[in-house]
Amino acid sequence: MTNWLVILSALAGGGVAAGLAFYIVGRRVERRAAEAAARAAAAESERLLADTRQRVVLAAKEELIAAREAFEEDASRRRRESERREQTLEQRQSGLDERERALDGRGRAVGERERALTAAELEARSRLEKIAGLTAQEAKQELLRRLEDEARNEAAALARDLKEQARKSADKEAKKILALAIQRLAPESTAESTVSAVALPSDEMKGRIIGREGRNIRAFEAATGVDVIIDDTPDTVVVSCFDPVRREVGRLALERLITDGRIHPGRIEEVVEKARGEVDASIVEAGEQAVYETGIKGMHPELMKLVGRMRYRTSYGQNILEHSKEVAWLAGIIAAEIKLDVQLAKRGALLHDVGKVLTHEHDGTHVQLGVEVATKYGEHPTVINCIAAHHDDVAHESPISVIVQAADSVSGSRPGARREAFETYVKRLTQLEQIAAEFAGVEKVFAIQAGREVRVVVTPNAIDDGKASELSEQIARKIERDLQYPGQIKVVVIRETRAVDFAR
Repeated sequence: MTNWLVILSALAGGGVAAGLAFYIVGRRVERRAAEAAARAAAAESERLLADTRQRVVLAAKEELIAAREAFEEDASRRRRESERREQTLEQRQSGLDERERALDGRGRAVGERERALTAAELEARSRLEKIAGLTAQEAKQELLRRLEDEARNEAAALARDLKEQARKSADKEAKKILALAIQRLAPESTAESTVSAVALPSDEMKGRIIGREGRNIRAFEAATGVDVIIDDTPDTVVVSCFDPVRREVGRLALERLITDGRIHPGRIEEVVEKARGEVDASIVEAGEQAVYETGIKGMHPELMKLVGRMRYRTSYGQNILEHSKEVAWLAGIIAAEIKLDVQLAKRGALLHDVGKVLTHEHDGTHVQLGVEVATKYGEHPTVINCIAAHHDDVAHESPISVIVQAADSVSGSRPGARREAFETYVKRLTQLEQIAAEFAGVEKVFAIQAGREVRVVVTPNAIDDGKASELSEQIARKIERDLQYPGQIKVVVIRETRAVDFAR
């Protein structure tokens, strides 16, 4: 029993060893198989890599060969073009060389001719100097002087001819247009002064106006800013003020107080305030009416108010509002006749004197103030130029401004339109004669036709026919610069030669 156990144990121990041996052998076989498979896979990878590398190299070589062929073809084409251009440039260069040689030949020939001509000219000049007895410089100066005299005389004659032709062609049409405009417009003219007379029901009312110790008249003058003149004139008092608006307020308030009968400081202030409101309303109404009558559209309300204030301003006795409306109608008619903008002409004419209502309140001329207010309220540049140029303070920028100036002269210079103080009138005529007498060659000067014409008699030996025309223009320009006058002044230069002899 014991032996069998030993044998079984031995057998059992030998099976384990054999199994272990078999396992070890199997692992080695598997490892060798895996190594062989890995070597085979590596060999296959190397083969595939080599094939791929070979294909890439072949493709690169083919692309390189194609690029080289394209480059060589392009280089060949450029080489051919360069050779062709070089040939063309060589041909042109050869042509230029030939032209240059020809020009050199011509230049030498011209130089020889110039030298020959110079020599001939010097010889001819020497002969002329010997014959004439003058040097070349003296002969040149004499020739230039004669040419200058001839040119001046021809220019003066041409200027006279042109002026005469223009006057003949334009005078008839201009007279027709102005006559038509004046005939279509003949408004009545009224004159105003710096005083207003107020009628009284009786002389007893004067005492009530003065009041106890003069308190009523002082209160009235303080409230209105006017002077009340009470003198021996029966049933009349006079309201005086340089400002027409304040004078109108005073006149209206005084009439209301006289009608009401209750005259005391409290009542005076109340009535004056109401009268001022009525005058302001009448100013606005007058401006609107003037704009409506002239047919102007779209004017700023403040400008219309200033136009209405012109109702209470006068210039040389002529009411400015009536004058401005008259100028607007005249300018509109003239503009329509010569096919210009009628609206702009009327607008510039109505506003050309608008600055005169501001001269009591602001510094500056009425032209400057008018330009400022028109610019402030956005008027058209042509209208602003009409205001600025109607006294020639600036240049005319359009025919419309010239029309407005002409219409202003027609309205202001027509008979009965304006009054002028005798001293001012005499002074203006004296200055007119003095201005003309300042020029050289003037013998006598006469201002005639109430200063509308000045006749200048010149010395015949000092002023010839050509210079007479220049002298009239020079005198006219100096009168425009140095003298202020309504309308226009005609300058006539008279030159006459008298031959006197005696029969014995």
